[in-house]
Amino acid sequence: MTKWSTMLLAGAVAACVSTSFAEEKKVPAALNFKMKAIDGKEVDLAKKYDGKVVLLVNVASKCGLTPQYGELEALHEKYANKGLAVVGVPCNQFGKQEPGTNEEIVEFCKSTYNVKFDLLSKVDVNEDTACPLYKYLTSLATKPTGAGKISWNFEKFVIGKNGQVVARFAPRTSPDAPEVIKAIEDELAKK
Repeated sequence: MTKWSTMLLAGAVAACVSTSFAEEKKVPAALNFKMKAIDGKEVDLAKKYDGKVVLLVNVASKCGLTPQYGELEALHEKYANKGLAVVGVPCNQFGKQEPGTNEEIVEFCKSTYNVKFDLLSKVDVNEDTACPLYKYLTSLATKPTGAGKISWNFEKFVIGKNGQVVARFAPRTSPDAPEVIKAIEDELAKK
């Protein structure tokens, strides 16, 4: 190896090392999970939602609160280009109100509510079978609801741009309720 090629190799190695250190970033706990999208593909939440405000909602197709899909889609349409990601997480743990397959859930959401926001694969959100993301979320004393089990379909978590959980709202709190809109807009306004 010539002196010139040794210097080039050393420079390339140094560039790779410094790039990898520069690219390392602490992942906020609420986004430090991998989930499956409704189509079965793996989603790294940190990569997909980094720098966005996330409204995460456990959803169901056969619930009295199911019309909230329309309100969630309206939020998506209004705020997606401003940095909001609405994410629906189907769950069948409450009254068996989400019995369908992922394909059936997608069909229902698109045909009934024209849903375009992200949907993840069906998971459990409570008990020992809860997915790790929901085990983490329910461990937090997030206002106004506090820590503890998910109480029913359509419980909502607002995750700020920095990846911190900033609010948790009860299922009957509408996605377009003033307190939910305020939490979302406050986070969207942050740099």
